Amino acid sequence: MSHHGASTADTMEHAWSWKSTPGYKPVLLLIAAAVFIAIVIFPPSKGMVELVSRVNPSGYKMPSGCETILDAVNKKLRPDAFARSQKAEAGTPAASAEAEGEEQPLTAVDVARMAKITVAILLLAAFLWGTEALSLGATDILVGVLLYLFAILPINEISQAYMKDAVFFIFGILAVAVGVAKTGLDKRIGLILLSKIKSARAFAFIFLPMLAIAAGFLSEHALVALLIPVLMGVYKVSCKMNGVKKDPALAVFLLLGICLAANHGGPGSPAAGGRNAIMVGYLAEYGTPITFLEWMKIGFPFVPVMSVVIGAYMYLRLKPKFKVPDINPSEVVKAEVARMPKFGGKEAAMAVILILLVIAWVVIGEHAGLGGPTLYAVMAMFLFRIVRWEDVQNGVAFDVVGLYAAACAMGVALKFTGGALWLAEAFVDILPDFLSKGDGLVIGVSLLTTIMTNFMSDGATVAALGPIVLPMATLAQVSIWKVGLITSFSSSFANILIVGTPNNAIVFAMGKDPETGEKLVTVMDFFKHGLPVTILAMIILWFWTVLGYWRFLSFGA
Repeated sequence: MSHHGASTADTMEHAWSWKSTPGYKPVLLLIAAAVFIAIVIFPPSKGMVELVSRVNPSGYKMPSGCETILDAVNKKLRPDAFARSQKAEAGTPAASAEAEGEEQPLTAVDVARMAKITVAILLLAAFLWGTEALSLGATDILVGVLLYLFAILPINEISQAYMKDAVFFIFGILAVAVGVAKTGLDKRIGLILLSKIKSARAFAFIFLPMLAIAAGFLSEHALVALLIPVLMGVYKVSCKMNGVKKDPALAVFLLLGICLAANHGGPGSPAAGGRNAIMVGYLAEYGTPITFLEWMKIGFPFVPVMSVVIGAYMYLRLKPKFKVPDINPSEVVKAEVARMPKFGGKEAAMAVILILLVIAWVVIGEHAGLGGPTLYAVMAMFLFRIVRWEDVQNGVAFDVVGLYAAACAMGVALKFTGGALWLAEAFVDILPDFLSKGDGLVIGVSLLTTIMTNFMSDGATVAALGPIVLPMATLAQVSIWKVGLITSFSSSFANILIVGTPNNAIVFAMGKDPETGEKLVTVMDFFKHGLPVTILAMIILWFWTVLGYWRFLSFGA
């Protein structure tokens, strides 16, 4: 009877409760709703009204026939009223005979209120993505619902904004990662990389840089997830061979080493992760699209230098604390490789598709975008029966694809209403003078992004900051590419907290002793080693990248 009572209570609690669970936190939802409603009710600031009435404001691309953001919004949302008001200004007699009941143009206060509501939607979405007070997928939908509810964009434009090239690119990348994992190609790549590593020094200075470079093109999360079981084998064999029960320093060296190296592969190419896909979309939206090759020229040189720095840090900090004299991963991996089937069949087909995809990104990416070639690769996987639709359904995180779609839609709305420009101006105003122009602005933006990305997912950080920082570039007369890419690059520095990136969560969750189940990496380990590595990453980014080789590159935007 008591069992029955407990199950009834469980059902009741499952039905509705104040209790917080990931994806549903009612108290936080109520707080978010109260703040959002308050922002909506309060009138827009004088600064916002002045901004939408300003003639040709710097940082806003005017459509033809428009001089102010007010004109641009009226032209799109109230075309008839806008046309009549233009005729009236020109003194056309037909315009003065205005019929009763015809829709009136929006006023400066109306448009400023729309800009303010769009900023409120951005803040609400960033809060919900960061706290998981509402599930990721639900927040993705909520953005579209609110844009429609407050009539900020016409419904067809909201749909178009959700279906940008960047959205197809991220869906395609995640689907290709499913094919790579299903055929075992990722495992083979990981084992090949490890098979020549015969010491801790080689692991730090050869394997970690190779892993970081690979993470620039393949799914870093898949690489980390497949390497953990292999490295756990290396850890156990090394301990047993040396009669050591456990070696915490060795575990942190192996597990946190691959995590930090994979995190910093992000700047390598647009294919490194969803955060990069979002920025590709934002840059295209601003009329300054970037090709695969151009991104690599600007970001790739950062990766090998940073990965060697990570290897040096991990080796110097942890090797002296090892209980075992040294490790030899190649011995453990040889047995794994021997058990693998011969290379061929679907795995070989997947390897060819992957190589052709990278070539297509480099060669035709400029004309076809990045989404087009990626969808060709997905189609090829279906035709060669490498994956079935069920595999894609199970393996692709559609809520993450939705996050990029919602981010694109929000970016379009913020840019259109002038909300992004207002945020940018407000942020520039509070920056100290030396961080508000030139390379100082680029460094300031990287600092802001690095702080934010450690408290919320890298994708959500770029989604929230993109619309704010890109107009800042125009205001400060800095290349949009510089500001956009530094935002993407710095979002890779989520090393301190487990929530910052899936890599951290994967290592924390899977990093257990295979026999005892004991956790080998603690929350404190992330803080203890993640913080110094993040500081080193910013130093390398500023002095080697921004103030270093970027001086010799031409930025197209």
